[in-house]
Order: sequence, then C-alpha cells, then structure tokens
Amino acid sequence: MANTSISQPVAKTISVVDLVDETLRGRIRIPEFQRPLRWQWEDVRRLFDSIVKGYPIGSVLFWIRPAPQAIIHLGGLRIPARQFDDGWWVVDGQQRLTSLANALSAEGSRDERFALSYDLEQQTFRHPSREDAGHLIPLPVLFDLQRLVRWFTKEHPEAGERLDEASRVTRAIREYQVPAYLVSQEDESVLRDIFDRMNNYGKRLSRAEVFAALHPAQGNALEPASRFQQIAESIEAERGFGLLDDDTVLRSVLARRGGNVTRDIRVEFSESTQKARDFGGEQAETAYREGAIALSRAIVFLQEDAGVPHFAFLPYRYLLVVLTRFFAHFPEPEPRNCILLRRWFWRAAMTGPGPFASSWTNAMQILATRISANDENGSVQQLLAAPLDATLRPPSLTGFRTSAAASRIVLSALWALRPCSLLTGRPYERSDLAESIQSEGTAAAIARRIFSRAPNDQVAWAANRILVLDQELPGTAADLLVSPPLERESNAAEFLASHALDETLLSALSQGDKTAFLNTRQQRLADIVRDFLEVMAETQLEDTPPLDSLDLDDLDEDRDDSLA
Repeated sequence: MANTSISQPVAKTISVVDLVDETLRGRIRIPEFQRPLRWQWEDVRRLFDSIVKGYPIGSVLFWIRPAPQAIIHLGGLRIPARQFDDGWWVVDGQQRLTSLANALSAEGSRDERFALSYDLEQQTFRHPSREDAGHLIPLPVLFDLQRLVRWFTKEHPEAGERLDEASRVTRAIREYQVPAYLVSQEDESVLRDIFDRMNNYGKRLSRAEVFAALHPAQGNALEPASRFQQIAESIEAERGFGLLDDDTVLRSVLARRGGNVTRDIRVEFSESTQKARDFGGEQAETAYREGAIALSRAIVFLQEDAGVPHFAFLPYRYLLVVLTRFFAHFPEPEPRNCILLRRWFWRAAMTGPGPFASSWTNAMQILATRISANDENGSVQQLLAAPLDATLRPPSLTGFRTSAAASRIVLSALWALRPCSLLTGRPYERSDLAESIQSEGTAAAIARRIFSRAPNDQVAWAANRILVLDQELPGTAADLLVSPPLERESNAAEFLASHALDETLLSALSQGDKTAFLNTRQQRLADIVRDFLEVMAETQLEDTPPLDSLDLDDLDEDRDDSLA
C-alpha cells in the first residue's frame, strides 16, 4: 500500500516583497489542478486595503518540487522562468499571490483587474486616473522605493507634504508578512487531496472545477485555466454559438462516457470504473478532447438542422448534453435519424422536465441512458418514446423573459423568419447574432422592446419584442419601423414579414394604438410559433426508423399478395 503521509510542513512568514520577487523570478508556479483566476478589481482592492490596515489575509501553502524552464502566464504577466529544482507550486493562495504580483508590477498593473492607485488625500485605493495625479500614486510606483522617490522629487514635487503618508503605505505593503507552509511531497495525488479539502472548508468549488482538479490533462507551466473553459472558448471561436458554462461542458464530457452524468467524478478514470465506461481505458486528456469533438458536433446539429442558432436560444441545457452523447457514438447519423432527432429535440423542448419529476437532472439522466452504443436506430427510437409524446404544446407568449425556456422557443421561431436589419434591410447572419450577444451572454440586449410602456401587462408580451442586432440605432425600434432609414434596401413587405409585421400592424404602430398593435401581433406570433414547431417537431407524422433498419422479408410475409 502506498504511503500517503507527508513530511511535516515548514512554517514561516514571507514578506510581500519576497513573495512578489519569487513570483516575478518564476519560482512560484500554479499547478494544473488549480481553479482559474476568479478575482476582479474589487477583490484586489480589498486585499490591499487589508494589508495596509494590518488585517490578516490568510496563509498560503506551497508544494516544493522541481519547476521546468517555461514561459509563465499569470494574470497580466508573462514571465520567462528558468528551471528551479525547488519550485514553489501553489496549493492554496493563488488568487492572492496572482493579485499581489500583478498589482505591484508595471506590466501586470496594465490589466484592468489589477490596476490600482493610492489616493493620498482620501487614504484609500482607487482606480487609476490622469486627473488629480498629484495625489494618486500608481501601486507599482508606491512599491518601488526608487520610483517613489523620483515621483515625489521630479514628477510631482508639489506633493512633498504627503510623502509621510506615502512612506507609511509603502512600508505597510513591503513589510507585510504572509504566513506560509512549504510541503515536500512526491505523490501528486496527496497534494490534490489537500487542495480539495482546503477548498471544501471554505468557498466550495463547482463540480466542474473539482473534476478538473482531480483529473488534470497533460499540462505545461502556463497559467492554468479550467479545461472546460478552454473547450467552451474553442467552440465559441469555431461555431459562434456563445460561451458555454463549465458545468454544461462537464456534463457533456461525462455523458459521452456514460449516461449517468451524476456519478461520482472522483473515480472517473480509476481502474475499477473504466470497464463500466463506454470508452474505457482512455485517460483524462483523451476524454476532454473527444468530449469537445462530440459537443461541437451536437452544436452543429442544433445550428444547421434544429434551428437553434445560439446558446442563448437553447430552451434547456440538458438537451445539449443528451445530444453530445448521441453524436459521440454516432458522429454521422443516417439522414432519416437526423430528421427524427430534430423532432425529438423540439418535442422534448416543448415537454420540458415535467414528466421527469419536474427535474432537469432526472430528464438529462433518463434520456442520456436511452442512447446505447452501436445502436443508432434503437437509440433514436428510445429518445422518442414516452414520457415524451407528439402533443403540440405551444409556449406561452406572455411574461416574456429571455432566460425562460418558453421565450427561447419563441426566439428561435423569430430567428427562423430571417429578421432583417432595421437600418439596411438586409437579413441578419448568424455571425451578426454571435457578435451582438457576445458581451451579454443572453438574448436580453437583442430582443428589444417596441414599447417601454403598454396597457395592462402587455409590455411583457412576446408581441412587444423585436430582434434587433444593429449595434447603434438612430432612434427607437418603433421609430425606425414607422420611418424607415433611407439606406434600407429590402422590399417593404419582405422586411415587415421578417419581423412578424405587416402593413396593418404598421398602421396601428404609426397611429400610436398600442393595444391594437400588441393584440394583433400576439395572435400573429402564436400562428408563427405554432407553424415553426409543426415544421420542426412534425407531430403528425410517423416516426419510423430508416428503411435499411426494417426487415423487409418480414413485411412481405404479412402481405396478402406475398409469394408462397
């Protein structure tokens, strides 16, 4: 049995000066199993405020082991690091150490997350500003004694009466002592266990972060980012589908290897569980890579076949997880099965998790386990089986919220109309959609209200929304509908139809009759959404599998005119 005990940690205190120096030299490294950097500017400000006030900021834990020569990316820093036989790998304290090194160095402080100045008048930390420069000292200047002297004697001699305050803060930062523990241990799994326990005592990690910590991919000495973030960013760059959240990517990676996505992730790649996985024997790196490929295929299906152009239009995230499992096993399904899969997706979207004890987790797990390796036709037929049915359940058009599944179905129906630009009249492209949603992450900014106020509860109707991807409009959407810009090139009727409008609705809008406009357009939208779902879900058609899966000999025997 392996010895998992560790040698007694060396306890000491290390000054901020020495911690920053060791970081900039490249001795301090971040292991692959660490979480991505989460702190923002306010967290960094609070850290330095605590230091100057002499408050405790917690201890740090280092793992002493060799560190290879590498280019290290840490926050806004790029550090050419030589090889160290005794590198300090951070087990706990990454956020604080990264913030210290970046905020106190000229290069790192260019990153807005770490840009701080000290206000000598207000005696507080602030965002840098070119105004009132005589009492705002950038933190890297305050930390560097030579630069501090030059700042007071050459750059701002008028601020000389505030030198005492600057010196006090400089000493407080430079001489602040951070408790540190240094552990020598060969077994990396022990350090992961320490990391897991320490983080569970405090702010809990997400399931995706725990998985990445326990099962790191083959890495390097670059600043670690969640592997799931890397997958999400790669797919966003490739498909323009939006940035998926870590947990959806994790569940997709897990679903590829087995339908039970709520299983114990701590033993995912252990010898005892590999045999139970669909792709047994593979290592974490392969699982990440192949999971990303299957996830990308599922997104291509959503965009090209199912009419879901962007993550912000996806009614339920668990449906993407189930699709990932399907495309992991059947990367190039039969054309007939693609049609059936599209029907399943929209029927499941209309049904929601209700039949699965109203739990999306239950729905995800039950549906994922219906997909069996090496049985494409059977898997599709099982997905279409009860508790899903072919009953059309149109989504509600009242209480429109871009975060609600029903409203996202409406958004997909509106996108299927190929909405045109309010300025040019040209149809929006999917790339326009990706660019417009990029900063928001949701469709809230593009599903604009036509009226800011309306009678009763009509302001929250779907009829009061219009898809607008133009970045800047010279007026409101209503103004541009009534008075088209001169550069709008499209046919008026085609343009109006692309936004579920017509001349009658435009007349009501121009006369300011909000009630008539919204009532009429709400009914028009109901028809459009119903037609869209009928085309996508095809609830009136038989869900027969591909012809090549049918036993035609048995069918012939059942015919009256079959040959004897």
